[in-house]
Amino acid sequence: MLQGWYDASKGVEVKPSGFNDACIIYNGLLSKSGADQVYLHYGFGDPKNWRSINTVRMDRTARGWESTQRLQDSLMNFCFKDSANNWDNNSGFNWTIRA
Repeated sequence: MLQGWYDASKGVEVKPSGFNDACIIYNGLLSKSGADQVYLHYGFGDPKNWRSINTVRMDRTARGWESTQRLQDSLMNFCFKDSANNWDNNSGFNWTIRA
């Protein structure tokens, strides 16, 4: 079962959304720096060897930037980038969702 969490200092929140979906909300460094678009970059499995890697456009909402993704594995690793190719990867550690 997916547990939601909130990293207030980095502006990242994960909320369960349906059976095996995670809603990721981002209001971090890129957002605060005026990014006109934020993308979620994610993959599954071992945090040092991602599989099924994808990058998707996030939707701007009142809470920040949001994207809901289906978990294909018990581990989903993710970070963010903007349209100018600036990255927020949690100082090289990325973020992980455990289901």
